[in-house]
Amino acid sequence: MTQRFLTLAEVQEVLSISSPQAYALVRTGELPAIQVGGRGQWRVETSELEAYISRQYEATRAKIAAGHD
Repeated sequence: MTQRFLTLAEVQEVLSISSPQAYALVRTGELPAIQVGGRGQWRVETSELEAYISRQYEATRAKIAAGHD
């Protein structure tokens, strides 16, 4: 069975970013996530991470097309 949710540590690993960067993506809503459990642990749905990555590719393409590389 494919894993549906990822921890922020797993998101960090996939995106090769730091813990504060992953947390900031979630807190700003740029990367949709949910809080679960008594301690409010963050979880990111795999499909949301893939959608975020796709949005970043599109933003990068638009930036390059506009001559802002």
